[in-house]
Amino acid sequence: MAQITIKQVKSIIDRPERQKKTMKALGLGKINKAITVEGTPQILGMIQKVYHLVEVK
Repeated sequence: MAQITIKQVKSIIDRPERQKKTMKALGLGKINKAITVEGTPQILGMIQKVYHLVEVK
């Protein structure tokens, strides 16, 4: 699988609890924090749920 860089660009304040937990599971929580992960189907599914809060490269 390919490496994917995910960067948080919006705050999780006033978001549903489910989206907050998804962001925490991805390893994000602060604006401008970026992580690099393997592009597995599980990770891609989590990205789809919070796509409006992150930037994917």
